[in-house]
Amino acid sequence: MGVSGSGKSTVGAAIAQRLRVPFADADDFHPPENIAKMASGRALDDHDRQPWLETLGGWLAEHEQTGAVLSCSALKRSYRDLLYSRARGLRLLHLSGTPEVVEARLAARAGHFMPPSLLRSQFATLEPLAPDEQGTTVDIDQDIDAIVHRYLTTVDLSPTLTSKESA
Repeated sequence: MGVSGSGKSTVGAAIAQRLRVPFADADDFHPPENIAKMASGRALDDHDRQPWLETLGGWLAEHEQTGAVLSCSALKRSYRDLLYSRARGLRLLHLSGTPEVVEARLAARAGHFMPPSLLRSQFATLEPLAPDEQGTTVDIDQDIDAIVHRYLTTVDLSPTLTSKESA
């Protein structure tokens, strides 16, 4: 989880590869209306996100037994609670970075529907992981291998929880 440009897709794909489980990018689940709205520079509201989050929760539930990695912004606790309600073993990786680091990453990214102008709204919306949430926060100002290593050595992958990760 994290704001646009924090590395969710890259880190998520790397974790999925290490764990040998399926990977999905939540951006691929957005309906065309959401993509058009963001591409025009308008932030999504909770009403826009609700069906998208329901779809994501369904995807996570389908992979509950085998495990999977989903890169998803999940900026608000209420969004994460919806995902937790569908996938009780869900564990999160919050990719955290300063606005300056993320802005530099967004400036270098081409071809994405999310314009850098919406980054401020994402930081304003972001609710960091609460102590009672299953997850880990990692600073993104390091290389991908270090982020993946830190997460995989921090998270509890014991069989008592569903082996699902969410980046």
